Amino acid sequence: MPRRKAVPALGSLCLQSLAQHMQSVWVKDYSENYLDEYEFRFVMGPFNDLAGSLVQELIRLLGESRRLTRAALHLLLLPHLHQLSLRPCPGLASNAIARLVTLRCKNLNSLDLHGCGRLSAEVLVDLVEELPRLSRLGLAETQANVQVLSAVGSCCRCLQELDVSRCKKVSPRALRHLAYDPLERALCCPALRVLLARGLEPAGDGDMVTALAFLLLALPRLEFLAHVAVPDALRLLHEQPLDGTGDAEGFPSLAELARRRGAVPGEPPLTLPLRRLEEVEEPALPAVRAACPQAEELSVWLGDSGAGGQQLQGWGRLARLTLGCAGQRGRALAEVLPVAQSLGAHLQSLVLHGFCCPDGLSLTALLASCPGLRAFSAELLAPPEASPDGDVPAQPPHWDTDLLPRGLPQLQSFSLALAGTFPARHGLALCATLASLLCCAPHLQSLRLLGIPFPLDSVFETVLAAPGPPLLELQELSLAESCVSGRTVWLLLGSEGPLRHLDLSHCRDVHRRDYDGFLQAVRKQRLDLNITWE
Repeated sequence: MPRRKAVPALGSLCLQSLAQHMQSVWVKDYSENYLDEYEFRFVMGPFNDLAGSLVQELIRLLGESRRLTRAALHLLLLPHLHQLSLRPCPGLASNAIARLVTLRCKNLNSLDLHGCGRLSAEVLVDLVEELPRLSRLGLAETQANVQVLSAVGSCCRCLQELDVSRCKKVSPRALRHLAYDPLERALCCPALRVLLARGLEPAGDGDMVTALAFLLLALPRLEFLAHVAVPDALRLLHEQPLDGTGDAEGFPSLAELARRRGAVPGEPPLTLPLRRLEEVEEPALPAVRAACPQAEELSVWLGDSGAGGQQLQGWGRLARLTLGCAGQRGRALAEVLPVAQSLGAHLQSLVLHGFCCPDGLSLTALLASCPGLRAFSAELLAPPEASPDGDVPAQPPHWDTDLLPRGLPQLQSFSLALAGTFPARHGLALCATLASLLCCAPHLQSLRLLGIPFPLDSVFETVLAAPGPPLLELQELSLAESCVSGRTVWLLLGSEGPLRHLDLSHCRDVHRRDYDGFLQAVRKQRLDLNITWE
C-alpha cells in the first residue's frame, strides 16, 4: 500500500512559518524605515541565525510563492552565505542588489544569476572581481560579454563550473578571453571542469569552431564543454593540420597550445580529458573516440551508414550512452545489441530514440546483456509496414519471470514508449520481458510504460504475487495511454511500497467511476499518493 501522508519535518515547518511572517514583521519595518536609504541597515531577525543553506532555501520558498520582495532580499543577503541563487527572483536582481551582494556576501563560493538580464556588464565585472573564491558561477541569459569573461578568467582561479548559455553577447572572442589573458600572456581558469555554452550565436561558423578548439586545448581540466559544435572542434583538432600562427590580439595558435599540452608531430594525436560529450553525429565518431578515450557519457545521432556501432564497441570507460536515429532508413533495435554486449556490465545508463522493433525478443536480449544498468529509456517504433495479426494469441494467467537470468539488481529507472501499430505476436514476448524485469529489479523507483497496446493487467498480477515481493521501492508509475484497467490500480493500492505518483492519463480501460473510487480510497486512508487521469 502507498504510504500514509507523513508529518512535515520540524525544520520545514519552521521555514514555512518564517516565510509567512517575514512580510508582516521584518520586511514591513525595513521597507518603512530603511529601504530607500543610501546605506544598508542591519536588521535583526530569526533569519540571521539560520545556516547559509537554510537562508538559500528560504529565498527559494519566498521566490516560488511570489512573496520575495526587494526588501526581503536585502534582509537575506547575509555575510555567512556560501551559496546564493537569484534564479527564483531574476526580476529583483538589479544593479543595486548586485552591489549589495559584493558588499555583504564575501564568502560566496557559488553564485547563480541565471536569467538576471537587468544586471549590466559593468556590474557583472565588479561581482566577479569582488568574489574571487567562486567555484561555481551561473551567467546564463545575462549581459555577459568579453569584458565579463575576461574578468572571470583573470580573477576566478578556483572556478570549476561556469554557465554562459544563451548569452547573446558572448562571442568566440569572448570565449578565448575566458581561457587566456593576452596581456599577461598566461592561461586562465586552470581548475575549470564544466563549461556550459549552449545556445550561443552564431552556433556553427568557423570562428566558433576554432574558439571551441582553443578552449579544449587551453583548459587542461575541462571534462564537459556543452556546445553543439564541440564535435566539429574535435574533428578540427584530430583531422587537420593545426594553425601555427597567432592573431593580432596576442592569442597563441592552436599548434602552440597543443605543444604546451605535450603534442609531438608524428606521434599519436593529443588526447583530451573530456568525460561527457553530446550531440555527436555519426561521421564525427572516429575523431571523438580518438580524442576522448576517457569519455564516460556520450550522446550520438546515428545516420544510415551503419558504421557508428562499430566505433562504439569496446569504448573503455563509456557508462552512459544515448543513441538516436537521424537517418531516413532507421535502425533496428537488434543493431544496438553488439554495442551493449561489448560495454557489458560497465553500462549504467542507456537511452534509445527512434529505433524500430521488428521482433519481440530484441528488447529481452538487450536488457539481458546490461546487468549493471541503473537507468533505461527507449522510444521504439513499430516495424515498417506492420499490421495487426488476425488472431490475437491468448495471454497466460501468469508469466514466466526467468527471461533475465542475471537480473537488473541496480536498475532504478525504466521507461518504455511504443509508437505505431505493433503485431499482436510481439505482445507475448514484451509482456514476459516486463514481468521478468519487474521481478528482478528490486531497487526500481521510477517506471514509465507509455502507449503499450498489449494488456498489462496480467503482468502486474504476476509481479505483485511473486515472492519478495517486488516493487518495494517504486515511487513513480506512469501507464499513460497503455492497456491497463482499474483492477491493476486496486492491486497497487493494496500492495506494499512507497508509491507517490500514478499517471493513468488516456488509459481507455480506466473510467471516471474507477478514478473517483481511487480518489475516495486515497482520501479515506490518507495516502500520500497523487493519481492523474483524463
